[in-house]
Amino acid sequence: MAARLGHDDYALTRVPQRARYPWLSVATQRFGQISGLSQFLLGATLGFGLPFAQAFLAFTLGAVLLELVVIGVGIIGQREGLSTSVLSRWTGFGQGGAAVVGLVIGLSAVGWFGVQSQLAGSSLEKILGLLPVWGWSLLFGLLVTVIVTYGFRWMAWTAYITVPAFFILATVSVVIELRRHDLGHLLTAPAPGPHLSLVQAVTLVAGQFMVGAVISPDMTRFNRTPADVVKQTIVGITLGEWVIGSVGVLLAHALQSKNIVVIVTSSVGWVGVLVIVAAAIKVNDWNLYVSSLGVTNLVEAVSGRRVDRAWVSITLGIAGSVLGAAGILSHYTDFLNLLAVAFPPIPAIMIAEYFVVRRWRSQLASSDTTLPMSSPMWVPATLVIWLLASLFGKYVKFGLPSVNALVAAFVLYLVADRIGLLRGFGSHDTEPAAVKSALRQSI
Repeated sequence: MAARLGHDDYALTRVPQRARYPWLSVATQRFGQISGLSQFLLGATLGFGLPFAQAFLAFTLGAVLLELVVIGVGIIGQREGLSTSVLSRWTGFGQGGAAVVGLVIGLSAVGWFGVQSQLAGSSLEKILGLLPVWGWSLLFGLLVTVIVTYGFRWMAWTAYITVPAFFILATVSVVIELRRHDLGHLLTAPAPGPHLSLVQAVTLVAGQFMVGAVISPDMTRFNRTPADVVKQTIVGITLGEWVIGSVGVLLAHALQSKNIVVIVTSSVGWVGVLVIVAAAIKVNDWNLYVSSLGVTNLVEAVSGRRVDRAWVSITLGIAGSVLGAAGILSHYTDFLNLLAVAFPPIPAIMIAEYFVVRRWRSQLASSDTTLPMSSPMWVPATLVIWLLASLFGKYVKFGLPSVNALVAAFVLYLVADRIGLLRGFGSHDTEPAAVKSALRQSI
């Protein structure tokens, strides 16, 4: 019944080569994921507190950091054909740690789902009326839930429609608004709002897409080659961070506001609503998709039972829509700051294990089509490293929190390996789940 309802999309198995896509198809989704309305919101937040040059520098530093992380974990996902939460079983975390990773990703992505749902809901209420913000937020969330229920293919076709629509409509609204102002003045004008430090700005930039960096394997497992991962990352992050983010900075300076709904809708009315809705759909389907993958892995890791990703998507979609209706957007900046230090240790540990330490790399290499026979149950040292690196990023005052957490996790993992602390405790037999999953995928 669940299979007829939606598509499981290899939630707990490797994506076979026959199910992978050309790089441009995946790149379109990458661009849609990073260039949505949240990027306008981030640009407006930075522009409200920084002059253009400093905001652009913050985007540059944050984008370079993100590209390195995304390419590193993205190539791992492409090579192994596995989602982040499943892959983490053999990249330092073990079965129990992977369950924690799946839980963290699932909860965070649902939070982002609520942010985007509320943005779309408030925009629709402003222009169309008829329903309150919470009503539009719920309807929007349910629409995205239907798309995600049917998996990557439906999301790809959604990207083909919404990404060009967003780009065209956003360009129209931006040109109309910026023609009313002197561009030279906007580029040199002081920030209209309270000052934001460069460290705070880079932290916001890195935090805004750090969840996207962590879950890159969820997307890149559908790529065909490592070169495809590099191309789509550079194109998507460069255009998303520099172009969309910089435009958000200019609009904040032009309208003396960081309210993205006011900024986008003030000059073009209902066209601005289409911009917001088109952008939010493409970002939000990935928020819900990766959340469904994380929770599916969590349930299988904890209980040994396989639940269908389609039904998980429906459950989480309803929960995320309620979060949007409840007004999660008001905590946007605090949410970003939390992500900036909590998530960098995850990809740092995965990259350190897969490319340098390689303690469990041979298990992944033992099969090209199914999961390895077993995985470690717990790797306690990894969980301690994750916690210590997160605290280091949060409380150490010099440098950038995201970079501090990332580097600390990478170094601590290598040190733990050198002094013999990286040991798995217990063993989890993954073959039964892998076989059952493969059989279901072939039906």
